[in-house]
Amino acid sequence: MSLTRDEAWAQLCEWTETDSLRGHARAVELVMRAAAQRYGAGAADEERWGIAGMLHDADYEKWPEEHPQRIVAWLAERGEDEVAHAVSAHYTKWGVSYDTTLDKALLACDELTGFIGACCLVRPGGVTTLAPKSVKKKLKDKHFAAKVERSEVTAGAELLGVDLTEHIQFVIDALKPHAAELGLGGS
Repeated sequence: MSLTRDEAWAQLCEWTETDSLRGHARAVELVMRAAAQRYGAGAADEERWGIAGMLHDADYEKWPEEHPQRIVAWLAERGEDEVAHAVSAHYTKWGVSYDTTLDKALLACDELTGFIGACCLVRPGGVTTLAPKSVKKKLKDKHFAAKVERSEVTAGAELLGVDLTEHIQFVIDALKPHAAELGLGGS
């Protein structure tokens, strides 16, 4: 991978001005780094998977109607075809195939990370006291974090071949060490 994390972060910040979307990008980056250890080739995949997580929504704020065309093109111009494909596949409306574990992991981690973040914001203990049972209960409430695509949460776990409860716990565990940085530590 020729693209560095610093270059990726600079591009994200150029196109994404809000702290909330930058925070989501950072959270998905961290979860994807953990996913590389669990589902990928470990250290060999960690940087690429982390950058995929960081950049998956990089063009959403400036060009929501074009998302993810601009970031996919930007990645392809830099020869980051595997990351570009994963970002394309995460946008389920395009119907891009899930060819690699990276593609599957990005779908499995993106929406769920955002949803868990929302769950943390309404709990006094934040991510430190969050359990999969609570997340699953909130998933059933269509009014809570209504923009989260519940079908992508379940489809991602299915694509990875993992139990949804285990995957929820995995994402919680990946976020816990970074609770303070991400603002997920509770009150």
